Amino acid sequence: MDSLGSLNAFVQAAETRSFTAAGRQLGISSSAVGKAVARLEQRLGVRLFHRSTRTITLTPEGACFLDRCRRIVLEIEAAELELAQTQGAPRGRLRVSLPLASMLMMPALSAFMRAYPEIELDLDFTDRLVDVIDEGFDAVVRAGEVSDLRLMTRALGTFRLKLVGSPGYFASRGVPRKPDDLRSHACLLHRYPTTGKFERWPLRRGAKDIEIDLPTTAVVNTIEPLIAMAEQGLGIACLPDFAIRRQLDDGTLVTVLDDCLHHAGTFRMLWPSSRYLSPKLRVFVDFMAQNLFTG
Repeated sequence: MDSLGSLNAFVQAAETRSFTAAGRQLGISSSAVGKAVARLEQRLGVRLFHRSTRTITLTPEGACFLDRCRRIVLEIEAAELELAQTQGAPRGRLRVSLPLASMLMMPALSAFMRAYPEIELDLDFTDRLVDVIDEGFDAVVRAGEVSDLRLMTRALGTFRLKLVGSPGYFASRGVPRKPDDLRSHACLLHRYPTTGKFERWPLRRGAKDIEIDLPTTAVVNTIEPLIAMAEQGLGIACLPDFAIRRQLDDGTLVTVLDDCLHHAGTFRMLWPSSRYLSPKLRVFVDFMAQNLFTG
């Protein structure tokens, strides 16, 4: 069993390129990971890592050994998964990172908690781009494309940005008929909290993307206040359709310039590719894919 523990420590260290990150994933100290790898190197009689004060990198022998070790660890995880699936309802702690806009996903998250009460959700809402593996998350939800080959991914659903305002606002200020008309309107803008940049309104004139110097009535770094301001007739906001479904249905917000807006986004669930889906993660991914953009 000590050998299996050393193999697992080696695989985690190789994939995270850090004894500290590997220790976080395994629930042990970085020094314990280092000692486990050192014992493995001593037993094998080869050096598996080049070490420096800041980084570790695989030696040629370590890279060759990693492929075989991954298969061993995956087989063990598969056996554990099969056994866990015979033990009743999924349970345990599930650590997930979500963008700040995911506060608007709370109906789906609350429904999941009711459906799987033995799973403890540890949710981290942030617009910071977290590292799933290095920071020890079971999964993250992100909008956009994925380029990290260490991660598996599943699309949860698509969304579109809409320009919206209240009927009362448009009754008093008029309805914009073309993008340039926005220059004479009150615009409620979103600024990304991590970069400080304004979110671009994806306007088009014909088939060409255009930039318009929008007048600024208010700037907010999360979208819930923008929804409230737009509902109260304070201006026009650019918001994801999933976040304003209720307001559009009951008529407190209406869309404008639909033909001049070009946008489609996708929310995705991502998790480390080296892992089999545990029962708790599998049901979470399936549930969110089925319920996030419905109801």
